Amino acid sequence: MLSKRLIACLDVRDGKLAKSVRFVDTIDIGDPIEKASQYYRDGIDELVFYDINASREERDIDIEFVEKVAAEIFIPFSVGGGIRSVEDATRLRLAGAEKVNVNTAAVKRKELITEIARAIGSQSTVLSMDVRRADTSSQIPSGYEIVINDGTTPTGIDALKWARMGEELGAGELVVNSIDADGTKEGYELELTRLVADSVGIPVIASGGAGEPEHLYRAFTEGHADGAIVASIVHYGEYTCRQLKEYLDNHGVKVRMNY
Repeated sequence: MLSKRLIACLDVRDGKLAKSVRFVDTIDIGDPIEKASQYYRDGIDELVFYDINASREERDIDIEFVEKVAAEIFIPFSVGGGIRSVEDATRLRLAGAEKVNVNTAAVKRKELITEIARAIGSQSTVLSMDVRRADTSSQIPSGYEIVINDGTTPTGIDALKWARMGEELGAGELVVNSIDADGTKEGYELELTRLVADSVGIPVIASGGAGEPEHLYRAFTEGHADGAIVASIVHYGEYTCRQLKEYLDNHGVKVRMNY
């Protein structure tokens, strides 16, 4: 059995670490590189950086920022926000990012997933999905809808259909981010995570809602996730990455004790 991955998410706005609840009321809470260094020393498996305004503002990610991260952090990290072309993805890989996360641009032009996967490999191509509960209908049979542009634009696309399509198009990993659970610290959206995880053959990362160690345990055991993203739970010092891993290890979840 592969080890489950603990991944810290750092939302970046204008070079600062930011946090929101359900994608609104965003506030600045510190320096993202400083926090990333702290989590690296504390044994986090991976990091993901999202430039949360890049897609909405239709601008490129700050390559200099990515290079600074690569100079400080010596574990895999991925970058998302504003990736619209193979050239964008290649620049990020050359700057030191292990993976690139596509979201809004891929929904607008699904061929982008295949193009990036062919250029840098499926293992480095991550499809991030921002998902919100919706009324079940013939268009959205799963009851979960894809939302783009940092949670501001509903698409009418069924999340489960999009997850399967993303895999077929070449994505090597899916991040399933529940807008409804984001920042609430009330637990992951387990039904959504399990629905996706049981329907695809690539790793699925649960995102949105972690507030205590048990939530991680449930994401892995009930949500069938391969990895889990944490943010507020570590950003505000409620738990360290080490404490979360020790809890999981003590409760029978296989994790890398890499500290």
